[in-house]
Amino acid sequence: MTAPRILLFDSGMGGLTVASAVRQAEPGATLIYAADNAAFPYGAWDEPQLVKRIVAVVGKLIDEARPDLVVIACNTASTLALTALRERYTVPFVGTVPAIKPAAEQTKSGLIGVLATPGTVNREYTKTLIHTYAFHCKVFLHGAKRLAEIAEAKLKGQKVDPDELKLEIAPVFRKRDHKQTDVVVLGCTHYPLLLDEMRAVAPWPVTYIDPAPAIARRVSDLLRTAKM
Repeated sequence: MTAPRILLFDSGMGGLTVASAVRQAEPGATLIYAADNAAFPYGAWDEPQLVKRIVAVVGKLIDEARPDLVVIACNTASTLALTALRERYTVPFVGTVPAIKPAAEQTKSGLIGVLATPGTVNREYTKTLIHTYAFHCKVFLHGAKRLAEIAEAKLKGQKVDPDELKLEIAPVFRKRDHKQTDVVVLGCTHYPLLLDEMRAVAPWPVTYIDPAPAIARRVSDLLRTAKM
């Protein structure tokens, strides 16, 4: 069996959380990581222009890297451009979407928090996931404007301001009818980079759902199906 070539694409370095999970699942694979740092953060872009850019940049990477499979390790890019990418290119794609379904399965209080970028929070794709899988829950969506940038800064060696971080995550910690949020979806691949800091400043313990392990399982399933 030839070692598969896997291209992982993100707006910045958050996709490294996904790359780590894929490496654990597929230790023999060749991983190629690409970060669109020139366009970070994606939330500042006009959506049609961003889709055009993602399709063009990923296409160039496919031409150069010749991957067997592409992981779009970015919620924004996935919810916006995954359909266009699949229509344009024949290589299999694995996307990253907010983990609403597992959150709805794991919550005991019925109160779920979703931390994501403002664009992902407002996107119809996210609302459809909630209506489909978490209709019986109360979901608190929060478009965190600075979390991805804080995570990038941490990777560059900058200290995380706990007060700023606490303000960024506070809106998803809610109480209602003597119950409180017990599951928080990390709706951006940058956010797991701040998991230890979030646990330290959170008002109470919750289960955080990192999408990376599920993405890695999907990658393995597709590779086995293709018999690479």
